[in-house]
Amino acid sequence: MGGKVGSARVLVTDLDGTLLAGEEHDRRRLHGALNRHPDITVVFATGRSLASVQTLLRDDPLVPSPRWIIADVGASVIDASRMVHLEDLQGQLRAGWPGADRVRAALRRFPQLVYQDGVPQEGRCSFYLNPEGLSDSLKAAVKVLGCSWSYASGRYFDVLPARASKGRALRLLGRTLGWPRQATLVAGDSLNDLSLFSQGTHAVVVANAEPALAASVPASEQVHHSALDGAAAVLEGMERLGWLARRSVVVGYHRPPVCWLDGAWRPPSSPNGILPTLQAALADERLDAVWAAAHIGEAPPPAEPVTADVGLPLSLLPLHPERWAGYFHRVCKETLWPALVSRPDLIQDRPADWADFEEVNAAFARHIGSLAAQGGTVWLHDYNLWLVPALLRAQRPDLAIGLFHHTPFPHPDVFRRIPAAGQLLNSLACLDWAGFHTSDCGDHFRQLLVGTAGPTPRVGVHPLGIDRHAVADLARTRLQPRHGNDGTQLVLSVERLDYAKAPVHKIRALDALLAQTPRLRGQVRYRLVCPPPEAGIRAYDSTRSELENAITQINHRWGTQGWEPVDYIPRNLDFPQVIDHYLAADVFWVTSLADGMNLTAQEYITTHYATDRPGVLILSRHTGVAQHVGTAALLTDPLLPHDLVDTLRAALVMTVNERAAHITCLAGLLNTPPPAEWAHTVIAAIRDARASLHRPRRASALQ
Repeated sequence: MGGKVGSARVLVTDLDGTLLAGEEHDRRRLHGALNRHPDITVVFATGRSLASVQTLLRDDPLVPSPRWIIADVGASVIDASRMVHLEDLQGQLRAGWPGADRVRAALRRFPQLVYQDGVPQEGRCSFYLNPEGLSDSLKAAVKVLGCSWSYASGRYFDVLPARASKGRALRLLGRTLGWPRQATLVAGDSLNDLSLFSQGTHAVVVANAEPALAASVPASEQVHHSALDGAAAVLEGMERLGWLARRSVVVGYHRPPVCWLDGAWRPPSSPNGILPTLQAALADERLDAVWAAAHIGEAPPPAEPVTADVGLPLSLLPLHPERWAGYFHRVCKETLWPALVSRPDLIQDRPADWADFEEVNAAFARHIGSLAAQGGTVWLHDYNLWLVPALLRAQRPDLAIGLFHHTPFPHPDVFRRIPAAGQLLNSLACLDWAGFHTSDCGDHFRQLLVGTAGPTPRVGVHPLGIDRHAVADLARTRLQPRHGNDGTQLVLSVERLDYAKAPVHKIRALDALLAQTPRLRGQVRYRLVCPPPEAGIRAYDSTRSELENAITQINHRWGTQGWEPVDYIPRNLDFPQVIDHYLAADVFWVTSLADGMNLTAQEYITTHYATDRPGVLILSRHTGVAQHVGTAALLTDPLLPHDLVDTLRAALVMTVNERAAHITCLAGLLNTPPPAEWAHTVIAAIRDARASLHRPRRASALQ
């Protein structure tokens, strides 16, 4: 369709069947795009009257605000900023109009015409008419009146002034305002839009258009016949002209860094460290990035948050709660997550819900593709979007596509236990690059793809760290003096409720320790900050029940007046409150059965080192961070109950000097790059992997 001319951009669009048609998500995307591009002049060209358009603008929040309105099938032209008719132009369009009363009287002899009572109209006379009633005698009668006519959608028959049409109104308005034809895009779906397509402008015929319109307007360099309906086709037309700013980098993650709650954008309450770390990583404007994420709800939020709210532009994909439940609550958590944490015995085969997983991934692929610039980079995150690579590769072969796994990646034998393993493998093979926190996970991925056809994705190991400076600065502001020292020690865990975090294992280990070492009774308290999953997730119900029962039993067995061994906090805390708990803790206890990295361990080390507080980190050997700090932490294996007990006892008997040296040593091993540097490195790796496809290379270069 060619490029834009100068800085002027004019979108002229029909309403019903065009701007108002298609999926709500696409209407919302179009609304947001026009809000972000106020340089695009919006013109409605509709069969509706001004009164009808005003009602629509009042009642439908997804209708963009027009600057001009061509109404009444071209018989009215309105300045929408003041809602006043342009009488000079209308005078030219309505010249010779006999008036609605005379038209109705002259056509009363045609019983097939049914006047549209209750439909506001000016400068025209509108009827309902079945196709078989459009006779030559009716056309001749209109001509005798000195009028023209329009028939659309097999139902609507409009008698118009002889010089009135949407196309002529556009021509007069454009000439008056100096709009270049090559800077104008028209969009329509019915035959009463036909005159718009004869003005020499760029044009898009929506996929849901009347067949007669599509047949009357052949595709050409300027006229695009879209495969999309309604608003999506209008968006596509603007994108083809280069009117909409696309981003060099599109980040795809199923969750946004903020959520719409109680009438405002708010940060998520989960202690999940990935969201704030990703936000910090992507805040660098040099990346030219946009974050594509899901918004779950019956209705969309009023507007997407601006850059200042989240650190980078955010583009939300609305998903119905029922679709989200099948996709995330069931497939992600009950089919895929057990495989990732090497619990194939818990994998649920959910064919009915798999359709939701496929549909959400398809919607993400379309959404991401609409945001990415030509030759851009797509950076996906985690297993929730495993089907996107294949779908996106088919739609946008120009893109560089990478996926970073924040989770563990299982051994191929476990991966193949997933019911749709073949479909997922075919999609993952479409990646240019796959990233992991540890070399073990990268090796599992390589082994899985052995034998797949074509070039395999390049694999990168890029451990993710936290924004240590930000965490340290916050810790210093939260530091409170300790009041006295009664010899009691606080052991802390901060984790979401998940069987992979082994919370029940810790309660049993503490119970065994208190039984074996009576002197620790009353001298140690274990605080578990363990917020529940979002409502609707059932995968952890048995873990929660078992955990709560175990806590009740241990507190009943060992508790005394004024002391209980376990302080359970089953709710979300703000991050400053989490920092307070880190600072208060003598021992931080991480017992994950499988973990991609574990950022809470890094946060604990950073807070204590920044405030010169001694502390001890007990760290599961199965976390990614254990591969980076090694035996500087007290390593433990949660699969061995006696090892959990022995390691906890060893932590509790360490001296203050030993703990200070312990924290200093751990802090020196936190050498992961700052989040922004990490993001630049990963994006460069994705781009280089894509570029390598166009260079001569040996097979070993893929490893």
